[in-house]
Amino acid sequence: MRVLYVTSEVYPFAKTGGLADVSAALPAALRELGIDVRLLVPGYAQAMAQASELQDAFSLGNPLGCGEVRLLETHLPQTDVPVWLVDCPALYCRSGGLYQSETGEDWPDNALRFALLNHVAADLVREPKRGWMPDLIHANDWHAGLTPLLLARGGRPYPATLFTIHNLAYQGLFDVAEMARLHLPDDAYSAMEFYGRMSFLKAGIQSANAITTVSPTYATEILTPEYGCGLDGLLRERVSNLTGILNGVDYRIWDPSTDPYLACNYSARSVAAKSDCKRAIQMELGLKLDADMPLMAFMSRLVHQKMPDVVLDVLPDLLEEGMQFVLVAEGENGYQTRFRELAARYPGRVAVTIGYREDLGHRLLSGADLLLHPSRFEPCGLVPIYAMRYGTIPLVRKSGGLADSVTDASPEAIRQGTATGLAFQDPSMADLAACIRRALSLYRQPILWRRIQAAAMRQDFSWKRSAQAYANLYRSLTGAPTALPRTLVAQAETFEKLTA
Repeated sequence: MRVLYVTSEVYPFAKTGGLADVSAALPAALRELGIDVRLLVPGYAQAMAQASELQDAFSLGNPLGCGEVRLLETHLPQTDVPVWLVDCPALYCRSGGLYQSETGEDWPDNALRFALLNHVAADLVREPKRGWMPDLIHANDWHAGLTPLLLARGGRPYPATLFTIHNLAYQGLFDVAEMARLHLPDDAYSAMEFYGRMSFLKAGIQSANAITTVSPTYATEILTPEYGCGLDGLLRERVSNLTGILNGVDYRIWDPSTDPYLACNYSARSVAAKSDCKRAIQMELGLKLDADMPLMAFMSRLVHQKMPDVVLDVLPDLLEEGMQFVLVAEGENGYQTRFRELAARYPGRVAVTIGYREDLGHRLLSGADLLLHPSRFEPCGLVPIYAMRYGTIPLVRKSGGLADSVTDASPEAIRQGTATGLAFQDPSMADLAACIRRALSLYRQPILWRRIQAAAMRQDFSWKRSAQAYANLYRSLTGAPTALPRTLVAQAETFEKLTA
């Protein structure tokens, strides 16, 4: 079975969040199941710089009037996953971020930039390149939402389409006037209209053969007005085509026993070196060296969803009571300024790094005792899953994927050895502060804390189970036979060569 995986970012070529990690790990896991997955990603400047052995695959002409477009071929590092980078310098080779300028403003031509990605995906179906035709297109988030629409309105047979919602709050909303230069079908607006604007995300939900979200609980939550972001009615209409599959983790990258970024490696069986990692991160970030003071990390985007406003309100009292806090994140300028002011107010206790750095993120998870990851809503929440493997206890709001992955440290769960974190219910100062104080109380009880830590580190969120769920869904959409694991495929190919 052949699958074209369309995404706006993939680690390590381009990353702003969990979508990049998923886009790297899931295709690799699917190929282990015998599925021929190939990625289609914009050719950002940083992607071009990261990619090795780039080859000119083929030219696509000038589909949207933005200059010559080529596909360049490479592979994800340490895998055999092919990647096609859409090379269009006018749209993708610029300083700044993937979606925003250096000043934090959305690129004014984002509609055109990601419409091109979708047109290229559709072109690969209409005119197969190198004899490769996908049986299914897996489109991810609003950036790829036009692909199912372009194929459904194309007036000819087309592959099955699956659309994955990674975060319903980001909908790719643009002025209707943009439609004229996006080369969309005449009747496309009816599938995209959202309160007088056009929504790339709605196009994907409306047009795809099937829809997934990145956790079972989130798939249920988005059917309600509270979490549906104005699309709950459409999602209820399509509920029979909606599935929730919890994201997995690539433990080749996120494992403290092998992580090359850490000061010391450790594992669930031998966790003592985690204290050395704590000392190292305290030194690196200018915190007071204190092995006993609880160190709390925050690695979420600084946007309303992640409750930074509430965190800022509760932190001063908790810092006065005795703890350290480290932020490695970026987002809205107002929040960034307030966290910098907090660091200036509490030297030695608060460290703030604006902008995500992969190496620092790994070291912080290894050295922190707690991860603070509150959310007003959370489709999946990968960082708390990473934190558990590093023995860093997550504090989360019980919602979406966090409800599916973190088991609250209730007295009964601690006794049973199933507690892996702490959870609170309401997105309020009172509930958040109470959850943090409960965590700090457990931290001061070493035997109980070690029990929670051990249970967290034993959790297995590898992609094996989730990739199999996607493979089963692919087969149900395409009618493809059950795939053979890669080892059996290799054996069969060897046998054919020997008997030819």
